[in-house]
Amino acid sequence: MAKLYILGGRQRRPGLRETKQEWHWYEAALILEVDTLSGIVRTCVEYETPREARASDKSSINFHCGARLGNRLYTCTTTEVLIFKLPQFERIGYISLPCFNDLHHVTPVSDGNLLVVSTGLDALFKLTPQGRILAEWSALGEDPWARFSRAVDYRRVETTKPHLSHPNFAFELDGEFWVTRFNQRDAISLNGCGKRIDIALEKPHDGLVCGDRIYFTVVDGKIVVANRKSLRVEQVIDLRQIQASDQQILPAWCRGLLPVDDRRLWVGFTRIRKTQFQENVRWVKSVLHEGTLAKPTHIALYDIVARQCLKEIDLEPHGLNAVFGIFPAP
Repeated sequence: MAKLYILGGRQRRPGLRETKQEWHWYEAALILEVDTLSGIVRTCVEYETPREARASDKSSINFHCGARLGNRLYTCTTTEVLIFKLPQFERIGYISLPCFNDLHHVTPVSDGNLLVVSTGLDALFKLTPQGRILAEWSALGEDPWARFSRAVDYRRVETTKPHLSHPNFAFELDGEFWVTRFNQRDAISLNGCGKRIDIALEKPHDGLVCGDRIYFTVVDGKIVVANRKSLRVEQVIDLRQIQASDQQILPAWCRGLLPVDDRRLWVGFTRIRKTQFQENVRWVKSVLHEGTLAKPTHIALYDIVARQCLKEIDLEPHGLNAVFGIFPAP
């Protein structure tokens, strides 16, 4: 896979005082095409959410994660689901519903419908491609509307933080729907059976099923590999140790994952912003000291068997300041 699509966002213009509100950080959603052999990068999509689908003129606009199935690319902004036909990036689908707040992931499932993670409502929704709600779940096992109101248009609500669960990523496993939960540091089945994958390190994002493995990214730079049958973690790869020679570089926020084969993975990293240093992130506080530099937003290719970083591609010169998803170009 010589060419990759990278999904994320461009931060607001440098030189302005950095806002502490993360829901104001990004001004445009971007999809870049990266030729990993030549290093050539081009912008395929630059997108702005229409005013009627966001809370304010300052609301962040970026592409969160999605899925690629054949010549369809599924992605979401904080309040919208978009479907593009590849490789021309013709927009062929669009959904925006009042229950959409801080969407983090959308993915098609085996019956042709969509799973949407509405992180701001600690909830997941199953939709038809036309936007009709078929099912809904709380990431906490409660009534999805116990703490929220069906009468409210949550697209117009800037933030619902603090989230009790902060679900990030949905996947289908042997006919069951699963979700990763940031605050609980796990992944759970949504069918009420109680099945759970205990990640128990730092907070997870992705959960990609590849063969007999499920790969999770963990924000402090680890890849957690679980067995899809036993649902137990079998391997933890600490990407920071692979690049431990540079002690003056603060690891970036690890999010975005694409397995190439059994030993190689593309991983996305987003530069840690100054405002995040003040948050309760234990690993940031443990490594931050005078003279430490924040590593730029980039993608990196790792050989997890040889424990080597094979390649890094800096994305900030191309206007991308946050990575949420990595997909192979068709």
